[in-house]
Amino acid sequence: MLTYALEQILLGKHLTRTVAEEAMGEIMDGKATPAQIGAFLASLRLKGEEVEEIIGFAKAMRARAMSFPIDQPGLVDTCGTGGDGSHTFNISTASAIVAAADGVRIAKHGNRAVSSKSGSADVLEALGVPVNLSPKDAADCLRATNLCFLFAPLYHQAMKHAAGPRKELAIRTVFNLLGPLTNPAGASHQLMGVYDAKLLPNVAAVLNELDVNRALVVAGSDGLDELTVTGTSHIAELRDGRILTYEIEPEQFGLRRHEKDALRGGDANENAKIIHDVFSGARGAARDIVLLNAGAILYLADRVSSIETGVIRAAELIDGGLVMRKLEHVRHIAGGMIHAS
Repeated sequence: MLTYALEQILLGKHLTRTVAEEAMGEIMDGKATPAQIGAFLASLRLKGEEVEEIIGFAKAMRARAMSFPIDQPGLVDTCGTGGDGSHTFNISTASAIVAAADGVRIAKHGNRAVSSKSGSADVLEALGVPVNLSPKDAADCLRATNLCFLFAPLYHQAMKHAAGPRKELAIRTVFNLLGPLTNPAGASHQLMGVYDAKLLPNVAAVLNELDVNRALVVAGSDGLDELTVTGTSHIAELRDGRILTYEIEPEQFGLRRHEKDALRGGDANENAKIIHDVFSGARGAARDIVLLNAGAILYLADRVSSIETGVIRAAELIDGGLVMRKLEHVRHIAGGMIHAS
């Protein structure tokens, strides 16, 4: 099926959902050669991925993922595609911790660095939070703290077959999209950043087909796969099967407009310091972008009625010390599980 799919793509034809699912299944099951995988990913990038194809790919990955032993309604994931080349600090990870401090249940799906110097797993470890918890321990951590980390290589072990070709290609591929679309806990709410605003309606449509109830798919005009404070943020909001697109500016939320360089991070330790400083009350660009994205999560999770009130609440959580205490709680609970195992 993969050979047939590759031939169709080279002819400029889009794959059906079924063909896409079977082709990705061959890759995940180790039935494809590295050359076939590389050709498939490169040609698909050249053609451009369609909604039905992405749905099929995601279904194949979800079917082979390790199950997560908890079924809680209202779980939220905050995960971006990466691949934006901006080298910012870990904005979505910081924002997730802020939201968890207000009682939002976060099942954050992530990995180590691919295109940046610090992935979500790297910065959490630098903050003292272990990421390699078993599914049972991660579920217990979620129950105890409202926050857990789902380490992608543990849950998506079939991805190992594509790891070599992906690394050798060294270009953005459909897998950048698929990571955020394959949360092992089946999160029903999602703040998902993408690297190109043109992808917003298609990705929102895919999330709807994958039974996500509410989502904010976002892209910054500066290329960030986050809501940005350097300019306009583009949003596709999925709610009850309907998709609404709109734009926001930082000034609407009482936030300053900043230069993109002010958001740059470094390695995991440098990014952990930035996040720690934000949680300690430091003002500036890093705080403002965390407030905006955390405010969006609070809105997404129905903790507040608008992103604007979410930004206000996020500031209260940080300035009241609740976010730092949440980080310490997660560190204590997750660390205790590692030491006990």
